[in-house]
Amino acid sequence: MTAAARCLSGVHNMDADPIIRIENLSYQYPRSPAFVLRDVNLNVQRGEFLGIVGPTGAGKTTLCLALNGIVPQFYGGRFFGHVTVAGLDTIENRIYELAQHVTLVFQDPETQLIANSVQDEVAFGLENFQVARSEMPQRIQWALEAVRLKGMLHRHPSELSGGEKQRLAIAAALAVQPDVLVLDEPTSQLDPLGKQEVFATIRELNERLGITVILASHASEELAEFADRVALLDQGQLVSLDTPERIFSGRDLLARHAVRPPQVTEFYIELARQGLEPPSIPVTLQEATAAYEQMRDKIAVCACPAAEALPPPSEPPLLSAHDVHYTYGDGTRALRHVTLDIHQGEYVVIVGQNGAGKTTLAKHFLHLLEPQAGEVHLAGRDVRTLAVSDIAQTIGFVAQNPDQQIFSTTVASEVSFALQSLGTRGPELEARVAESLQTMGLTDLRDRHPLSLAQGDRARVVIAAALAMRPDVLIFDEPTTGQDYNGAKRILDVSRRFHQAGKTVIVITHHLYLMPGYAQRVVVMGRGVVLGDLPLRQAFHSSELLRSTYLAAPQIVRLAQYISAREQVPLPILTPKELAACLRLRRTSP
Repeated sequence: MTAAARCLSGVHNMDADPIIRIENLSYQYPRSPAFVLRDVNLNVQRGEFLGIVGPTGAGKTTLCLALNGIVPQFYGGRFFGHVTVAGLDTIENRIYELAQHVTLVFQDPETQLIANSVQDEVAFGLENFQVARSEMPQRIQWALEAVRLKGMLHRHPSELSGGEKQRLAIAAALAVQPDVLVLDEPTSQLDPLGKQEVFATIRELNERLGITVILASHASEELAEFADRVALLDQGQLVSLDTPERIFSGRDLLARHAVRPPQVTEFYIELARQGLEPPSIPVTLQEATAAYEQMRDKIAVCACPAAEALPPPSEPPLLSAHDVHYTYGDGTRALRHVTLDIHQGEYVVIVGQNGAGKTTLAKHFLHLLEPQAGEVHLAGRDVRTLAVSDIAQTIGFVAQNPDQQIFSTTVASEVSFALQSLGTRGPELEARVAESLQTMGLTDLRDRHPLSLAQGDRARVVIAAALAMRPDVLIFDEPTTGQDYNGAKRILDVSRRFHQAGKTVIVITHHLYLMPGYAQRVVVMGRGVVLGDLPLRQAFHSSELLRSTYLAAPQIVRLAQYISAREQVPLPILTPKELAACLRLRRTSP
């Protein structure tokens, strides 16, 4: 059932007393030059699933924090208006009182993981909510199974991958089963099937237990499928509030506010431009296949791009791993028999499930970890013979969590730090810092403290610092996490310019839909093993290979595969525009 159908069927009585009331809310952080939220009015009904979308800096996180009193009780600042949740005023009631009704999952999971084991982390909230001890094991097991962490009860959270940490934070929130569940970009680091599983689990809690869900995300496809209503924020203001169908089909509205529509929506809008008007603009894959069936007798499917082959390498590899093994101290086998060559001038994407070994492999290239068996080489030299400082001049690295790389007090000093450490001074230092700041759109923020910025902006600071070093290789570990569509494209456009200059780019990502037009080659990893090494187009259409490591092809690829099966025509497309170009209005006989 679509979100609109759920609303129309009376699942949510919009005239009932709302569980959340937001009246004339405006907020300004201490020492912030402007209001982050401005005159927001919003009611949320008990049992509703509300999605929140908007560009980076729109105020989504601040609005989430205002729902349990963290804003303004923890941060201070200037707060105007009223927010009540479950009948409690968020100013008059303490945070711990509000926490009995509202559970919040932060964008950065490391800010809320406090226990010494996965089991204790999930149990912590249950103990605070005085859940019966006899009920705890069942709740813990259910929550961990829901986020695919079964069997990790005794692992320390610090030993988990970034995506696994995010899963754990979600599990701890799910287990509590609060009145209101607020999630800020909760799936940004999850593999695609994991994202779908978490959304489905949250929706199940929403429907079965009547839990009210507020979820801020850039995941348009999932919000279109699961949310009842969507609120669009920009520059602190509530721009629009409507059903997913109306929000996500409004292409001009979304373009103005840097929100990406679902891929199937882009496809049908493109078809309409070509004169193939659909009965309505779909926003989910299910709606898209149904619309195709309604239009099928009017459509002719034409030839599409053929899958390309990668040219054979002409020179020895720049980076290579040969039969590499690595096991962490807790017994996790992160890499097993990994053999991989990457040549000068390639643009390679490394994909795979959370915990597949992607980041571990990158750390071996950087000599941050040493193989317990096998060898890793940089330009023909064993990395164990090279100092980390020497490698840093050849390989730039952007970590999954930008806060792990930030330690200076201004953006400019952060970008200049490594250069100064290597002896760069004077006009050259200033020129390289200014160039990197301009490239990443950070010039106006050069005097700000990096940690005062939004996570997406902090990621761009780290990238600017890497670019200032002018390395031969750039390794990005989940660079688009927390970025809006424009921010993600800006980062990837930088990576493309770097690649077009003859340099080597390696991107670790779960956001496959962003990679057409940038990457040439996809390395697929799962449970520490290289499962596949394919050209991009071929990889996107290798459904079984992707599924074996909890990946899913982008939404438009899955629609193309549906049409291909129906028409018995190969459609190895990568983008909505490519698929639209393969369809024509069928000619009728005179």
